[in-house]
Amino acid sequence: MTKELVVTRFAPSPTGRLHIGTYRTAIFAYLYARKNNGKFILRVEDTDKARSTKEYEENIIESLAWLGLDYEEKHLQSENVNRHREILLKMIDDGHAYISKEEAKDGSGVIKEIVRFKNPNIDVTFEDAIKGSVTMHTEDLGDFVIAKNINEPLFHLAVVIDDMDEGVTHVVRGEDHVSNTPRQILIQRAIGAPTPMYAHLPLVLGSDKQKLSKRKGALALTEYRDLGYLPQALLNMVSMVGWNPGTEQELFTKSELIEAFYLSKVQKSPAIFNEEKLAWYNKEYIKKLTDAEFNNSIEKYLPDYVKNNTGILNNILHIIRDHIEKFSDISKLFNNSGELDFFFISPKFDDNLLISPKSKIDGESMLVIQKFLADIKQILTNLDGNNWSSESIKELVMPYADANGRGDVLWAMRVKLTGLEKSPDPFTTAYILGMEETLVRLTIV
Repeated sequence: MTKELVVTRFAPSPTGRLHIGTYRTAIFAYLYARKNNGKFILRVEDTDKARSTKEYEENIIESLAWLGLDYEEKHLQSENVNRHREILLKMIDDGHAYISKEEAKDGSGVIKEIVRFKNPNIDVTFEDAIKGSVTMHTEDLGDFVIAKNINEPLFHLAVVIDDMDEGVTHVVRGEDHVSNTPRQILIQRAIGAPTPMYAHLPLVLGSDKQKLSKRKGALALTEYRDLGYLPQALLNMVSMVGWNPGTEQELFTKSELIEAFYLSKVQKSPAIFNEEKLAWYNKEYIKKLTDAEFNNSIEKYLPDYVKNNTGILNNILHIIRDHIEKFSDISKLFNNSGELDFFFISPKFDDNLLISPKSKIDGESMLVIQKFLADIKQILTNLDGNNWSSESIKELVMPYADANGRGDVLWAMRVKLTGLEKSPDPFTTAYILGMEETLVRLTIV
């Protein structure tokens, strides 16, 4: 007997930029399809003509591409309207639905013809890959509306028809759709459509433990991209929201996620989307980038005066990498006010900063500090420029620092070079600045 091909789908409506919680549905549907060598479908449910836009549709496609969720088929629900109408008319002919003339709810007195499903008022039981067997009563649903008119079927009918025609075997979606399931199963039975396996994912909550939505909560996926998050970090982190592989492993490649993914390991309780955890994931993936990849990734975030000084830039790439969690953090490091600007712009500061808060100098402190700096400059002037390195600078300066008070000497040297209380060590800084610039900065004016 041939095993049934697993087919999952991601079916967003293009009525706004989608948040992380929605894309988690896409990720889980994708992982399940790939785990089972199946098919993953994108269906853009664009039948809400008033709110659907091409811009949001393109954003969905762009986001899936950036995240690396490739699909075998793409469908626009609006292209299936004739098929929806065909099935709807048959349902009316077969007695499963009927046209009801009702007064519009806006109080205008206008009579409209809507189409209602003839509810058999039975209990509906379905299998859920996460929740197990679920039984729901349908009597309180009444004869629910399935179309505004013959030409405008609503969500429940359109979804059932599209899933049937596209061969969807597993419907992975949010827990807020559980209440929709009995309506859709009743329609499936009425039109002879198979009932897929459902997997209702737990809700995704923000750090305030409120449900994420398009209007409240996490940013759109492309906004995270523009802030400088890596797609592999988003994919990895969001996969872990409400799912646990059952091991201590936290960092997964896409292929490792596919290998480890089982719907049975999805938790039943609501899951928290944590921005701080996302930042941790992103930093871990930034660490994994090659120097060339990192350089290319940060280029658009750097001001021109930094990009144009490739000599110093190449020497501080490791410092930049250590200082950021996402690429947009670079704006805090540069742009004339950042903590790494001193590499490119000679610092201006109050001379009193040259005296360490823990200074043990007695008497005329500033005169002593000025002598320290003059002596260090003289020591470094004697260094062969061809041997200019952080190690050679340290080797020459440290004996003097030890003899005259290491804390005071090195503090003064570092502040004179950087203008900051906290910065890289003075030997690394001097090496990166170069011999000429270091000697200029050490000069007492």
